[in-house]
Amino acid sequence: MRLGTFNLMHGRSLADGLVDADRVHAAIAGLDADVLGLQEVDRGQHRSGHADLARIAADALGAAEVLFVPAVVGTPGVGFRVATDADQDGVDPHYGVALVSRYPVVEWRVTRLPAAPLRSPILAGSGLMLLDDEPRVLIAAVLETPIGRVTVATTHLSFVPGWNVRQLQLVRRTLRTLPAPRVLLADLNLPGGLPRLFSGWHRLAGVPTYPSPAPRVQFDHVLADRRGIERLPRVLRVTNPAVPFSDHRPLVVTLRDRPGTLQID
Repeated sequence: MRLGTFNLMHGRSLADGLVDADRVHAAIAGLDADVLGLQEVDRGQHRSGHADLARIAADALGAAEVLFVPAVVGTPGVGFRVATDADQDGVDPHYGVALVSRYPVVEWRVTRLPAAPLRSPILAGSGLMLLDDEPRVLIAAVLETPIGRVTVATTHLSFVPGWNVRQLQLVRRTLRTLPAPRVLLADLNLPGGLPRLFSGWHRLAGVPTYPSPAPRVQFDHVLADRRGIERLPRVLRVTNPAVPFSDHRPLVVTLRDRPGTLQID
């Protein structure tokens, strides 16, 4: 069983600034993930050739189950409004998160996380700039897997310090209304061991994922709830492969195909 998370940065290459659908397809196929959480996902955006990146990812993995949920309608950094459930199938440009699964989905659950109420200073280039936060989305799915039903979720938390901790605690409470074991595949905008500290969940992978050319910081995480964790297989391998786009590297955790002693960080 292979679980992964990947902030796509809408598929843009740092080398040439382009979004190439074939390049995205090939890179995601190479991850060979059974379940993949995706962040910074475009659908119908001019900057990414109007591609549906979630569908490209599902096709690359041969996955029958995929759900993309927009957090905003429009383009971050240009102009957007908060997405609602009514925007799920709209034709406007969307930006959000997606969950892709080779395993059947028993139940989908979508929770919207409000943006921070104040602008926050962000390091950009050679200085600081004040940016408005974006609303966020949590997608959770109850999956039929080789070890039984497992809840797997993905999200992309705020870059605003403190607000992302508040969102993480909301994510934890929400996921605990769904069956155990529970795993979160996400860009939490919290480095290293902080997600474990603030959530109380186990960190299944401790490797840097950002910035992609030479990773030094781990913002992307695979976490498992302590409750029901004994039903998860043990970790066999953790990888953060280099891919030809995004400022993040994907994080992929390979588990045994049957329950065993879970190896945790």
